[in-house]
Amino acid sequence: MTTTLTSKGQVTIPKRIRDALRLEPGSAVEFAVDAQGQVVIRAARPPARRRQKDRFDAARGKASVRWRTEDLMRLLRDD
Repeated sequence: MTTTLTSKGQVTIPKRIRDALRLEPGSAVEFAVDAQGQVVIRAARPPARRRQKDRFDAARGKASVRWRTEDLMRLLRDD
């Protein structure tokens, strides 16, 4: 499988390779050269996302009252 280098230094990754690496448009890839001088391409692992805390995080999961749906709806509807 061969491809041509553009004047901007870009190449198209063949579909068979994209499929094998599960690459989609916008995917990050890593390039490396191994000890034999061969180029290795692999899908880059995205950095772990840290969930940003919001103002409700401290209270989330702390409720001790177990509402039944009927009771909550009655309270909300003011029946």
